[in-house]
Amino acid sequence: MSLDPRPVGAAGGTSDSVQQQRDRWERKRARTARELVLTEQKYCQQLELVTTYFVEILKAKGTLRQDIRESIFSSIKSIHSVNQALLAYLEDGKFGLGFERFCPHLNYYYTYADNFQKASKVLQIQVKKNKAFRRFKKLQESRPEFRNSKLEDLLPLPLQRIQQYKHFLRDLAENTSPEHPEFPQFSRAVKAISGVSQRIQDNARSHENHLQMQRVQKLLKGRKTKVLAPGRWYIREGWLKAVPPKGAEAKPKMFFLFSDILLMAKPCSPLHPTNGDKYACQRVYPLKECTVDKVFGHTRSQGGLISLTFTEDKLLLMSSDQEDINDWYRSLSAAIGQLRSRNTAVHRRDDLCRRPLRSAEDRSEPNTPAAPPPSRKRAMVTAEPKEQSRDPCSPRSPAGGGQGSASKRMKLSEAPAASSQESAGSSCVIL
Repeated sequence: MSLDPRPVGAAGGTSDSVQQQRDRWERKRARTARELVLTEQKYCQQLELVTTYFVEILKAKGTLRQDIRESIFSSIKSIHSVNQALLAYLEDGKFGLGFERFCPHLNYYYTYADNFQKASKVLQIQVKKNKAFRRFKKLQESRPEFRNSKLEDLLPLPLQRIQQYKHFLRDLAENTSPEHPEFPQFSRAVKAISGVSQRIQDNARSHENHLQMQRVQKLLKGRKTKVLAPGRWYIREGWLKAVPPKGAEAKPKMFFLFSDILLMAKPCSPLHPTNGDKYACQRVYPLKECTVDKVFGHTRSQGGLISLTFTEDKLLLMSSDQEDINDWYRSLSAAIGQLRSRNTAVHRRDDLCRRPLRSAEDRSEPNTPAAPPPSRKRAMVTAEPKEQSRDPCSPRSPAGGGQGSASKRMKLSEAPAASSQESAGSSCVIL
């Protein structure tokens, strides 16, 4: 639809506006394509610096062991080879075909993204402890081709390039007509690139969370309280006043909120020679069975009070800053809600995996005595103790059963199917 206020003929005005829109699309598409080619050329040149002056020469000189070299550079040589092929398509103007051939090789980027944090750590250690590698690295970076770039600046380039690809492809898709043969190629490439981009973001979040957990662990005195745990996420921390149950004076405490626990600590004595800047953990509250309520602080009054109810305890937290207490309330509510939703999903999955130990005929006729076992195998199954005839997916399994008892229960759960087959076979013999 034309935005021109001047009156135009119906046919002529529509045709002109459509053509103008197509011309705008084509100009934007050409500008995006030109920028994509220029940045790809620079990107390939930077990858070549790493592969030529570091990967290949280090392999020839043997300055680093093979496992260390692979830990630092991972799949960057394969990425360079794949992107050189992509650049050839882009320079020929075959953008859709180029990315269609490029996307099946994104596994090299997945590998590089998953290994990147380890690569950075190994590189840092080698620069610090390996004198020969440190001298070699400084010599290579002084070459004019590097233009004062450091190896630490070049290694993150593949991760950054994936984010750039996502924006370039979206712009190309938005400025390409749906009838154009390259439009479906761009759409598929956007989806594939977005998957790698999401993996990179998830890895960065996971690494940042790990650093936060390590920081909190170092803030706590002693090693009794374990903060680092699989699947646990750091959320926030801050000072709040814990209201005693018997009306004593409320004392400020440091609280650390994670995805599954709330940790309350008090500061150590500043005069302590080694723990003056640390905290002593007092309680660890599990959020699994917790409910949170706002006692007061609903209006624009000063401060607020929230109540946390656990299975065997209750905690009142107070703050004179209403915005702060409201943020704590929202954070606690969100953490408890997400924890419960995950537990609900696990219970539903357990319910789906449960299978009855008796056949349908046994359930329909509970008073009918069971027939004697026709074979030695069935006699062994029916002679199992009653404790082992429990549901294999039931959470009430013995705590000390271990992996061996679990395998026994899984074999027992397969017994009804085997029994039904044997009974069918015996009936055929009788006939």
